[in-house]
Amino acid sequence: MVIRAVAFDVGETLIRDDRGWVAWADWLGIPLHTLSALVGAVVTAGRDNTDALRLARPGVDVAAEFAAREAAGRGEQLDESDLYADVRPVLGALRQAAVRVVVAGNQSATAGALLRALDLPADAIATSGEWGVAKPDPAFFARVVELSGCRPGEVLYVGDHPVNDVFPVRAAGLRCAHLRRGPWGHWWADDPEVRAAADWSVDRLDELLPLVGAQP
Repeated sequence: MVIRAVAFDVGETLIRDDRGWVAWADWLGIPLHTLSALVGAVVTAGRDNTDALRLARPGVDVAAEFAAREAAGRGEQLDESDLYADVRPVLGALRQAAVRVVVAGNQSATAGALLRALDLPADAIATSGEWGVAKPDPAFFARVVELSGCRPGEVLYVGDHPVNDVFPVRAAGLRCAHLRRGPWGHWWADDPEVRAAADWSVDRLDELLPLVGAQP
């Protein structure tokens, strides 16, 4: 089936998560190398990223601390420097090839506004915080398909996280490309179950272009 739309995860697919983890380390008073090691531990165990915060600060209410950061003016920030270098060229090439480009990930409503402010070459940008439903819920991918304006099998979803971006994508009937990027992408890239579930495994975003007949 022809791919008519490509939908992208956000964290460690389009943007680096470095800034976010540095902000959390500063806010909670945790040495960055300690928090980084704990992130690695939860990644290899297949646990949620926020479990690293709970390991570093047992009993922490992550949602409450997130709100407190916002209230203190130390909330989310995002600018051009957070984008991976291949993002604009690849998204631009896809649109030039008349492929619809969607950005949809598990981020807050604030992050959605920050992403739109970057003026990416994308047809639509949405976040779980705006939709009120997050990956891996099937309803999230139903919204992705709706935003894409195509049938599920005509949509290619690209992401780094097996539990959020590979297994539920396949179950929802979309095509899937697992990206070897970020801690999750690197650690799980060669896992047999991930390889079997993903239609493609890629190391860079430009490897997507031949899949949809686009030129770099």
